[in-house]
Amino acid sequence: MPRVCVHGPLRQLAGGAAEHKLQAGTVLELLRELEREHPALDGWIVDERGLIRQHINVFINGERGGEDTAVAADARVEILPAITGG
Repeated sequence: MPRVCVHGPLRQLAGGAAEHKLQAGTVLELLRELEREHPALDGWIVDERGLIRQHINVFINGERGGEDTAVAADARVEILPAITGG
């Protein structure tokens, strides 16, 4: 089962847990499952069009992924919000 690691302020919205085990075939399915388990995340990662928000980066085993990227059963998925500042 894929391991999903949530970083930054998104972690608090995901129940405070850094790692989650979720079953899904694609990145978008996985993100939707994460939102179902943690409704506070709804709208923070995926927008109303079903696309990953511009300020969110998703990596699967170290490679950047998109909504349609396949997620293997042994994958490590990192969800990182972009850091801004000046």
